Amino acid sequence: MNNETQILPENRVQQFREQGFTFIETLFDERELNAMRVELQRFFKEGLIRNVVTDDDGKTHSESKFNWQICPITPHSDFYRSLPFHPKVVAVIRQLIGDPFVFYLDQIFFKPARSGRGTGWHQDNAYFKVSDPTKGTAMWVALHDATVANGTLHVAPGSHFETFAHDRDLSSDHHITCQVPDERAVPIELKAGDAAFFNFGIAHCTKANNTDGDRAGLALHFLRADYVPPNTDRKNKSAHITGTETTGGEREYGEHVEGTWESQVDRMLSTA
Repeated sequence: MNNETQILPENRVQQFREQGFTFIETLFDERELNAMRVELQRFFKEGLIRNVVTDDDGKTHSESKFNWQICPITPHSDFYRSLPFHPKVVAVIRQLIGDPFVFYLDQIFFKPARSGRGTGWHQDNAYFKVSDPTKGTAMWVALHDATVANGTLHVAPGSHFETFAHDRDLSSDHHITCQVPDERAVPIELKAGDAAFFNFGIAHCTKANNTDGDRAGLALHFLRADYVPPNTDRKNKSAHITGTETTGGEREYGEHVEGTWESQVDRMLSTA
């Protein structure tokens, strides 16, 4: 790919640098989205996705509220394994955090109609513990239209300049959470196929889905290769996407993954 490929307009890049977040419309087309949803259906059929909501005790799983999660995705999906190498994804991440960078983690949260519970406020870096959280970014993709009504992503602009205290989130079986004043919350409404980006220091959350439609969000995390913490298992699990150490996925996955996205989409749609 041409290193000069520009997907985001400069004002969106500037927004990311100053406020810690931005977004892009129609990063993925309807055909790609359909393939993503087909694979999500397989996760449910094969029991690879689970409800992480508890009855506010951190242990007892709720039978009335649901926040279905699969994390990580790539060990279970050749299809999603090819996504970080998508040319448009590479171009956007390059604009936001520069080269070289690695693919760090992926997950999906599915909030079913009328019973979907949100994910509490948190900073990704409370999990990742990177020395400079601005060197990493999440890419949050709406697999269905994400609105205020169905609990879309909310961010606290500029919160990457702060470090919030995190505690166990007792509404989840493993998450942590922090307290963010309501007045700082900015909702990001997205059409299916749009994507939001926010650095590892941005406090963010999602809200409950009480509408009649399901809503899912796909999150991929990327980090500058020179900021991967040395003493962590993620150093070995991270796939080099750009730079001199990239092998197109061969070293990490045992096969060449780069450039297979279109064929993976075709394969997924053929199984629908």
